[in-house]
Amino acid sequence: MNNPVLYSLHPDAKIGKQVEISPFTTIYGDVVIGDNTWIGPNVTIMDGARIGKNCRIFPGAVISGIPQDLKFQGEVTTAVIGDNTTIREYVTVNRGTKSKGTTIVGNDCLLQSYVHIAHDCKVGNHCILSGYVGLGGEVVIEDWAILGGGSLVHQFVRIGSHSMVQGGCKVIKDVPPYVMAGRDPVVYAGLNLVGLRRRNFSSEKIQELQEIYRTLYMKGLNNSDALRAIEASIPQCDERDHVMNFVKNSERGIIKGLLDEAD
Repeated sequence: MNNPVLYSLHPDAKIGKQVEISPFTTIYGDVVIGDNTWIGPNVTIMDGARIGKNCRIFPGAVISGIPQDLKFQGEVTTAVIGDNTTIREYVTVNRGTKSKGTTIVGNDCLLQSYVHIAHDCKVGNHCILSGYVGLGGEVVIEDWAILGGGSLVHQFVRIGSHSMVQGGCKVIKDVPPYVMAGRDPVVYAGLNLVGLRRRNFSSEKIQELQEIYRTLYMKGLNNSDALRAIEASIPQCDERDHVMNFVKNSERGIIKGLLDEAD
C-alpha cells in the first residue's frame, strides 16, 4: 500500500496483500478489499463494500453508497464486486436494501465510465456495461451480456446471458438470452451471432438457437404456444431449457419481435 498520509483509510478496513491505494481516496471501516487490487485517486469506498482480487477502480468511482431508494432505512447491506473486474471513472455502485440485502457485480466485468448500478442489482460474470449505462433497482444481468452506451434499464428487468443491447436503448421488458436487442422501443433483432461465435458456440448450436427464436418470434404464436412448439421440436439441451425457463419466469414480459412491432 502507498503512504497512508495521502489517503483516508479506516483502521477497521480489511485490506489484502499488494493492494495499491492512490492519493485522496477514502475507505470506510466495513470494507474488505482482495489482494492485488488497484484503487485510483479520488475513489470513495463506503461501508458494506466487498471487493475481490485483481480489480482496478479508476478515479471518481463510488462503491457501496447508500441506496437512492426512499424505502431504505439504514439497514446493514453490502455491495459485492467480484475478482478481476474493472470499474472506470465515476462509476457508482449502490449497496443493497432489505429487499435482497446486496448488490452484486460478478467476476471479469468491465463497467465503463459513468455507469450507475442501483440497489439490489445482480450483474453476472464477464459482462460489459458501456459508458453511461444506468440500471434501476433489482435489475438482473446474466453472464456475458453487453449493454451499449447510454442504455437505461427499468427496475426489475432481466437481461439474458450472451445477449447484446444496442446503445441508447430504454429497456422496459426482459431481454432473452443469446439475442441482439435494439431500436425504440426495444425489439428482438436476431441472435448475437458475433458474440456466440467468439464464445465458441458451434454452428449446430447456433442453428438450434435460431430455430428456437424463429418459433418464439416469427411464427405468429403467443408465448405459451411457442414454448410448447419449442419443447416438441427442439431436443432437450441447456440452451433450450435456459430460453424456455427465462420466458416462463419473466414477470415483466419479454421484448417484442420486429413482426409484433410492425403490427
